[in-house]
Amino acid sequence: MLYYTIVFLIVALVAGVLGFTGLAGTAAWIAHTLFVIFLILFVVSLITGRRSV
Repeated sequence: MLYYTIVFLIVALVAGVLGFTGLAGTAAWIAHTLFVIFLILFVVSLITGRRSV
């Protein structure tokens, strides 16, 4: 999931440099959303992985 975040971030940067502001904004929003989902899943996996049965 972090891979897709980096890909969308690079797409947003390239689109911003080339002047495609609508595409850059959408790609940046997708990258931000995926990064937040990644962080949430990462924290949940850390919490559930520390439990000992």
